[in-house]
Amino acid sequence: MIKATLVHLGTNMWYDFGNDRPGYYKTWEIGASEKMRFDKKLWIEYLKKMKECGVNAIVLDIGDGIVYDSHPELKIEGSLTKEEIKSEIDRVRGMGFDIIPKLNFSTCHDVWLKDYAKMVSTKTYYKVCADIIEEVCDLFQPKFLHLGMDEEVYENQKQYDYIVIRNNELWWHDLYYFVDCVEKKGVRACMWSDYARHRPEEFAQKCPKSVVQCPWYYFDKFYGEMDETHAVRVMPFKFLAEKGFDILAGASNEYFEDNAQLLHDYCKAEIDGDKYLGIIQTTWLSVEEKWRERLFNGAEVMANLK
Repeated sequence: MIKATLVHLGTNMWYDFGNDRPGYYKTWEIGASEKMRFDKKLWIEYLKKMKECGVNAIVLDIGDGIVYDSHPELKIEGSLTKEEIKSEIDRVRGMGFDIIPKLNFSTCHDVWLKDYAKMVSTKTYYKVCADIIEEVCDLFQPKFLHLGMDEEVYENQKQYDYIVIRNNELWWHDLYYFVDCVEKKGVRACMWSDYARHRPEEFAQKCPKSVVQCPWYYFDKFYGEMDETHAVRVMPFKFLAEKGFDILAGASNEYFEDNAQLLHDYCKAEIDGDKYLGIIQTTWLSVEEKWRERLFNGAEVMANLK
């Protein structure tokens, strides 16, 4: 079973450069940074902690965290060079972790693409995205590559300075394009399953079954009477598995520390064993000293999963 932790190498996935709002401080609540928010010393300690807790895979959210040979214009201060990231890949795999690179192409989480994030669905955009996918696949030689594709709706962007939302057939066209880029490299695509929440039958019909689905749910109630917000988020786990998709569930210690255990128990009970690939623990916090406790807590929760 995959017992993964989502780790943010690049963190420019949310609010644009300069879009800082007073009173907000979490990584996903503040504006993009021209400097990397990644403490290498803490990263090494964090890896050791995850290893002790039985984590066996790292979902590495890359964004602008590395200097791409194909598009060096995307780098920021501190982006890892090709030599540095190769060294980290060797370190991580040497400790027994699998690595699932993640490149989020949702328009809600693509500030890392800089000016290209304002060229969505153009020839230039497609070329840049294809170049990056190819380069990451060549660099990591992964089994899986996570494409993100979550929260591309107005509700999640309403406080952004620049809002872009693909819809209907354009959204599907671009998803197919990304999946094709990944599969041409002999890699299997993963994605967050947000689209299936409100259009489940359409999603089940149109999405390739080869794409690993990562529905996510961060709360503590799974059965009985639930409000719509919770019910619609629980539904995709069992529904998508019954439609033939493999499930890699998304958990988080952001609201409930026992969420991962509860979600794991739910998936084991409701999903056929061969369709439930495992779980991703998320914190949505940068690898920085101020977040040490929450990062390590997320790893500790994973120690008891069986």
